[in-house]
Amino acid sequence: MSAQASYGRYQKEGWVQWPGESELSFQFARTLGGAQEGASLIGECFAAASRMTPGDTESWYREWQVFAKNSERRAEEAFARQLFRTASSNWLRAANYYRSSEFYLAHDDLRRIDTFDSVERCSHHYLAGLHPAGEVIAIPYENGAHLDAYFLPCSDNGVRSPVVIAFGGLDEYKDELLHEMPKHALTRGMSLLLVDMPGQGGTLRRQKIVNRPDTEVPVGACIDYLLTRSDVDPAKIALYGASVGGVYAARAASFEKRLVAAVSDSVMFDMSSLFASWLATPDRLIWQHLKWVFGAATPDGVIEKAKAFSLKGVIDKISMPYLVLQGTEDWLGLKTATDTYDYAKAHGVAAELKLFDPAETGAAHCQVDNPTLGQEFICDWLAGKLGIDQGVARIRVPALA
Repeated sequence: MSAQASYGRYQKEGWVQWPGESELSFQFARTLGGAQEGASLIGECFAAASRMTPGDTESWYREWQVFAKNSERRAEEAFARQLFRTASSNWLRAANYYRSSEFYLAHDDLRRIDTFDSVERCSHHYLAGLHPAGEVIAIPYENGAHLDAYFLPCSDNGVRSPVVIAFGGLDEYKDELLHEMPKHALTRGMSLLLVDMPGQGGTLRRQKIVNRPDTEVPVGACIDYLLTRSDVDPAKIALYGASVGGVYAARAASFEKRLVAAVSDSVMFDMSSLFASWLATPDRLIWQHLKWVFGAATPDGVIEKAKAFSLKGVIDKISMPYLVLQGTEDWLGLKTATDTYDYAKAHGVAAELKLFDPAETGAAHCQVDNPTLGQEFICDWLAGKLGIDQGVARIRVPALA
């Protein structure tokens, strides 16, 4: 590694910790960005990075584990002393640090499921401390399986509220959304169902359920569940998906007509062609995630399966407001999002496009360089489509125990 690569610097896509290691730097920025929502501490992030060896994913695991365990220990000690706010804050950070540490472990590494258990353990403690408390949900799925999820009500006053079904993408699952979305959605009067879709989180890790192109099936199962709740307005259910989840959201919105709005926070119009362009770099770390999530043994197998996820001939069926967001410095490129938007608009879809550029920040993939800016825009847009008048409603701020 060159001397230049050892010094972090701010670039168009945000903070780059190791300029010679783009993938690791992106993941570091992802954890660092959680500080804006209380899911990391800036000093702890840089302390962890200072002890990592760029390119050495084992050091990545080791150093995030240190701060995860420290945070969980502080949470337990604070809880024992009835210092509930400090306990909740530390549980949220511990969950995010555990999530970060797990990221580059091989899918069959025994430490992965153990670490994921730790993520969920800390998340569950955090959920229990919210007012009203969040719920750990198992959504009935196919063949006796279930989708792991968290339900966060925006109110405990017995009123039926709008709700957003939300999921991540290739490697983001419900526990990361737990610190990204609630502050922005709940305070605007929207409840949240954070779900691990097929190929994500606990659904993948424990039940070995890989992704599928007909995403309206698992999204439909989520809606079926929400309709059993007395605190959900059945006429105000929206959908959010990030990254690969943006593709899942677009495909689901094309066929599931019980939704009233949908968001793709970064999207790929033709995943198969995009993945094929990466074949020249088979050592990219992303391939191990792709093979696991798609249930394929080889990169060629991933590319073949990804053909069924194309948005061509699909999103022309979207009959609700549809928002596409993309950063101009997104490592996926800009065209994959503009192609999606242009195709949707050309086929009469009520589509909108929001681009983030370096001047305002948020220009990286899924706004990891400024996630707050992204979620503010997204949740304002969703609130508008769900008929929430923010000028009238003074929505409560979620409180910790």
